[in-house]
Parts: sequence; C-alpha cells; structure tokens
Amino acid sequence: MKIIDGTNAILGRLASYAAKEALKGEEVVIVNCDKVIVLGNKKNIIKEFQEKRKKVGSSQKGPKYSKKTEMIVKRTIRGMLPNFRFGRGKEAFKRIKCYSGLPEEFKDKKKIVAGKEKKTKFVYLSEIFK
Repeated sequence: MKIIDGTNAILGRLASYAAKEALKGEEVVIVNCDKVIVLGNKKNIIKEFQEKRKKVGSSQKGPKYSKKTEMIVKRTIRGMLPNFRFGRGKEAFKRIKCYSGLPEEFKDKKKIVAGKEKKTKFVYLSEIFK
C-alpha cells in the first residue's frame, strides 16, 4: 500500500503517478486532497471549474462534477486509466482511495511526499468551490 501526501502536489502529476501505481497492482491512498494545487491563473481555473459544474445534465443523467476535493482528485485519476468501466481499468480504479484531510488510521504510517513549495501561480483545490 502506498500512502501519498497531496500537500502542495500538482493535480495532474499526482493523478498520473497514482494511476500508474494502481495499474501495477498497488493499493493507493491519497491524503490531504484539499491541499492539492492546480497550476495557472486563479480566475481562469475557478471559471473553468464553475462552467463544468453548470453543464451538468438532468438530475437522472450525468456528467456529474462534484464539489468535494477528494472526488475531483479521484475523477482526475479516473481520466488517466484505460477504460475505467471494464477490465484492468476498473480493477485499478477500485484500488484508489482519496481522503480530504488525514484520517486517524494513516497518521503514524510512512507517507510519500508528493509536492514542495511553488513560486508560480496556483490555486488550492479547497479554494475553488468556496
């Protein structure tokens, strides 16, 4: 099992690493999903996410975009898996768990630090849907 700390990690790079590990057969747990960052201009990023949320179909059909940070991370990882509805993509997607914050069961375990301080323009996932 690999436990990844998402603090200051770039969303796309974190998602691609998690998808590769899940396809290899590893259990992947991502904690602190609310501190994952998206690089770019803050106004543009927030505007894009708001537009995606407005394009949701009827209440019965999708696509559905969640406001929860852990669900945004999981959906990003899902997009990097081969056909998540069948076969090895589905099996790999089941091996991925995402948490906002740090659960008690993972506090004392060793974590992989995925990010470091950034000096460029970025937005935390928790700031997007305030």
